[in-house]
Amino acid sequence: MLGRLNHVAIAVPDLKAAVAQYAGPLGATVSAPQQLPEHGVTVVFVELPNTKIELLEPLGADSPINAFLERSPSGGIHHVCYEVDDILAARDRLKQSGARVLGNGEPKTGAHGKPVLFLHPKDFNGTLVELEQAN
Repeated sequence: MLGRLNHVAIAVPDLKAAVAQYAGPLGATVSAPQQLPEHGVTVVFVELPNTKIELLEPLGADSPINAFLERSPSGGIHHVCYEVDDILAARDRLKQSGARVLGNGEPKTGAHGKPVLFLHPKDFNGTLVELEQAN
């Protein structure tokens, strides 16, 4: 069911500072910031040869990233994102096995313009998992 690792997301308190760290000393290529109001975040992607790093900054007072940064003020790994061929079939299979899909269980459009779902971290060894439709 799982495809390739699409990205590892890191919550950051200051997106501009984080971009400067990756683009400066590490010499990485970083995308332009993208606001995703439906998810309550502003994101950039650090391009790597085999995957991406997503840097997340809260967008607004209701952002789910705010609670994460309250617990980890300097930021940290927030989630991992795996690609799946059929997000609805993956969701149904996971729900049948007892995994909890966050939100209303329906995919939302993610930063890449593709359907995404999030899975409860308590069902995956303490890791928030994002699934993204591959094509």
